[in-house]
Amino acid sequence: MRLDGKKILLGLTGGIACYKAAELTRALIKEGASVQVVMTTAATQFITPMTMQALSGREVFVDQWDARIPNHMPHIDLSRDADAILIAPCSTNFISKLAHGACDDLLSTLCIARPSGVPLLIAPAMNVEMWQNPATQRNVLQVIADGVKILGPGAGEQACGETGMGRMLEPNQILTEVIASFQAKTLLGKRVLITAGPTFEPIDPVRGITNLSSGKMGYAIAQAAWEAGAHVTLVSGPTGLEAPYGTHRIQVQTAQQMHDVVMAQVAHQKQALFIAVAAVADWRVANVSEQKLKKSAHAPLPQLEFTENPDILASVAALPNAPYCVGFAAESERLLEHGANKRIKKNIPLLVGNIGHQTFGQDDNELVLFDESGHKQLARADKPSLARQLISEIAQRLLAVK
Repeated sequence: MRLDGKKILLGLTGGIACYKAAELTRALIKEGASVQVVMTTAATQFITPMTMQALSGREVFVDQWDARIPNHMPHIDLSRDADAILIAPCSTNFISKLAHGACDDLLSTLCIARPSGVPLLIAPAMNVEMWQNPATQRNVLQVIADGVKILGPGAGEQACGETGMGRMLEPNQILTEVIASFQAKTLLGKRVLITAGPTFEPIDPVRGITNLSSGKMGYAIAQAAWEAGAHVTLVSGPTGLEAPYGTHRIQVQTAQQMHDVVMAQVAHQKQALFIAVAAVADWRVANVSEQKLKKSAHAPLPQLEFTENPDILASVAALPNAPYCVGFAAESERLLEHGANKRIKKNIPLLVGNIGHQTFGQDDNELVLFDESGHKQLARADKPSLARQLISEIAQRLLAVK
């Protein structure tokens, strides 16, 4: 559970998006967090304290003079017991309170009274015109300058019937942001380019050659790099996965397309790190049929001619000002031998090896890291956890290069 042991103070302000706070509370708890709900009086017009108490399993606080706190200082006690304060939904009015240091209810007072080490995250939710209003935008800039993390807002249909910016992010998106807030920003501001998934090499308009890679490991690494503060571009072969939150995904099909996109990204954007996770086809069909190949009892079997695909990792590593390159090797046997040799052959500082048929499509994996000093094993774990471990290892090596 990615929030195991974390104490989240969840604040609700007035807005129809309060209904999303119910699902968000369940999601936070499912990830191991304990959730203490504090509501404004306006929020109780949209969802009841009883509902939030039932979902959180804890008493809900609304009144800054609540006598259930022995010292009658809920704004102190509640803020001191939190690892993070999350306001979702956060109204226009509440953003204004934060920007001007107003303390006229329990939630605003505990936000101002929170210790400096407790992060404050807010998920705005309001009408599009309210979000775009110059006064709101001034207040947003002020709270950002004060160290508040703004989550969203998103764009789309709104409860009032209008469409535009101002929708509160969905609960799963906010959950991802909260998880990321607790991760070390070891790649802060760095541009990271990652390939993931299989490639698909056409035989004819309906058939092709591919492999069993699901893309799960590469997508997990992209998410972990974003959590570490990087600007992530993910070049992905065909998968059934949603783009990792916060990343920019470019979808391709063939190895040649992936090569061309990667080389263009490296040429036009200064990348600090390139992680080649994709299971790229070594060969493609040279004589692709323009029409579907037909099966016939009397016709000879199709004769496929193959040509070698470009080596994406080697091409990037050979550039004069190449980014720090990390390769992946999916082997079927003798991983320690093949992994060490492949790292040297590719002329890269770090290669990550695994047994392909034991991880393709699975939710867990185990990795072996090969570098100039030997190899290191990362024990079997779920892929998101392994991805965070790997990003940490890479960040340490990047620091050492400097």
